[in-house]
Amino acid sequence: MAQEAEIILTPRGHDKIERRLEYLKNVQRREVAERIRDSKQFGDLTENAEYEDAKTEQALVESQISELRRVLQIAHVLTEEDIPTDYVGLGSIVKMTNMDTGDTWEFTLVGSVEADPDNDLISDESPIGEALVGRKVGDVVSINVPNGIVRYRIDSIRK
Repeated sequence: MAQEAEIILTPRGHDKIERRLEYLKNVQRREVAERIRDSKQFGDLTENAEYEDAKTEQALVESQISELRRVLQIAHVLTEEDIPTDYVGLGSIVKMTNMDTGDTWEFTLVGSVEADPDNDLISDESPIGEALVGRKVGDVVSINVPNGIVRYRIDSIRK
């Protein structure tokens, strides 16, 4: 069996996954069961699209529940002491300035499981994350992104 990559979560990411799991188990699962029950009244189950859709959704929900349980079971949750502020590491909140435009950006560096770029949760495995891990305040980093190379100065690192 192949060695599984370690999953590291911030406390906030762990809580978010726990809330998602509870929602799937207590709300989504019940809604799907009701859809299955209601769709049975639409006739022969072998030709019932509503029933098939509900069964497919049920399989998806159960798969998500299983995966989230697995993640929570094997994940290492960072403590406050684990989160560095003297260099960029997992859990660090980093504020940077684009050297070309002067725009600032603040984000949290997280593991790939809880990455959500739209909400400024950047994976340590992304090009930006990889370029910043281990860097310190004042460092200027050139990052190869799809639009070319962008240079950022690290302004602050906090928890």
